[in-house]
Amino acid sequence: MSTPAASGVTRRRADAVRNRQRVLGATKTLLAEGRATLTVDAISRKAGVGTATVVRTFGSKEALIDAAVAELLEPLVQRGRDALLEPDAEQALRGFLVEVIAFQSTYWIMGERLGEMDLPATTAQRAALNTVGLDLITRARDDGAIRTDIDASVVTVLIGEVTYAVARSQSASPALSESYVSVIMDGLRPQQSRP
Repeated sequence: MSTPAASGVTRRRADAVRNRQRVLGATKTLLAEGRATLTVDAISRKAGVGTATVVRTFGSKEALIDAAVAELLEPLVQRGRDALLEPDAEQALRGFLVEVIAFQSTYWIMGERLGEMDLPATTAQRAALNTVGLDLITRARDDGAIRTDIDASVVTVLIGEVTYAVARSQSASPALSESYVSVIMDGLRPQQSRP
């Protein structure tokens, strides 16, 4: 049987967990809004909690943004890992690229806002995303689905820059993303040797 004190602690913990999720959700929403202000006041208003709750929960705005961005990247990293298990290396890479463009279309401003911030969890997730992307490219190269005369790390940079540019386009859409990915994949297809 729980004592009243234990019940009060449990309730405070549940409130703290709920507030943490509300604050993270509000931060993610503001990151997707592009030009929205990312201040503790704006985040606390969006979350419906006090600014003291935001600071108490995360310690700093940087720590909060780091947690939010790392959470946003995690499903994309996992999607890349899942793609490595798909039987068709070319289709796995293609599908992953479409998802990367969709993510960047929603959150492209994020990279510009993070600038000089110290974001260790985000840095780790970005490294994991880069690794899984390189693994998908290497697998597609090994399967003969994409050309091998361009270094895999160069292909990674090429794809990263193109997807970023496409995502920032005013006319970005799922159909446009698919078209760009088709052009990228066609350009990466092994070249026929000329007589």
